[in-house]
Amino acid sequence: MSPTAPTLPAGSALGFSYEYGVDINLGTPAAPNWQPIRRVSAIAPSVKPITADAQTYDDFGAPNDQKTSESWSLAFSVQVNRLGSGAYAPEVEALKAYTEPDAIGALSIAHIRWYDKPAAGTANPGEAYEGFAYVTIDRANTGNADTGTWTIALTGQGKRTKVANSFTGWGAVAPTVTAATPSGAAAGALVTISGSGFLTATSVKFAAVSATVFSIIGGSTIVAVMPAGTAGSAPVTVINPTGTSNALAYVRA
Repeated sequence: MSPTAPTLPAGSALGFSYEYGVDINLGTPAAPNWQPIRRVSAIAPSVKPITADAQTYDDFGAPNDQKTSESWSLAFSVQVNRLGSGAYAPEVEALKAYTEPDAIGALSIAHIRWYDKPAAGTANPGEAYEGFAYVTIDRANTGNADTGTWTIALTGQGKRTKVANSFTGWGAVAPTVTAATPSGAAAGALVTISGSGFLTATSVKFAAVSATVFSIIGGSTIVAVMPAGTAGSAPVTVINPTGTSNALAYVRA
């Protein structure tokens, strides 16, 4: 009798290497501002158990190591992309900041998350992790006509945390505003707006007044010039082709 080839349930699809993502927190652990790391490749998470010898006479001489914790690391490559200012993309600048000469102790620790990110369909809800790590950066592709690339190595500090997968698909979504700083800005002052869905933003408003000047720093950050207006309540909204964000409470000078 011929063996039967193993099959998967109906509707199964082959996964691909590029269906994975990494974000870096540009905010704080208490008020995160997650920025996807763009132009990334070769994402390689690694987890190793930490064990202790639990061998007793009952093991009759056989090893009996018990897992007590874990160590983790994450490696990937990211292309060098320059902004008009000459700076790199904000997520790369953030990674570099953790490796600067004066980045000692807590100043050297990045807040990172990584997760399943399928090209189509539903993301695996159980494949998403978050952790803190120190950063190593090496310049790669150093040939005479190569594409500029950084090789990033993250070494975990403490255990990973299993989190809900935040990836909701590649389709356009309405923006979300989570923070605006500093508070009490007057006309002409710069206000940094944090949230998501900003890459295609077409308008930034303080109450009913549109900011005539604003810069999209990344998918989660906009810097806007406070327009003229009356002091007091001026809720912040961001608009993109998909829709209008929530109105974040803000008081202007």
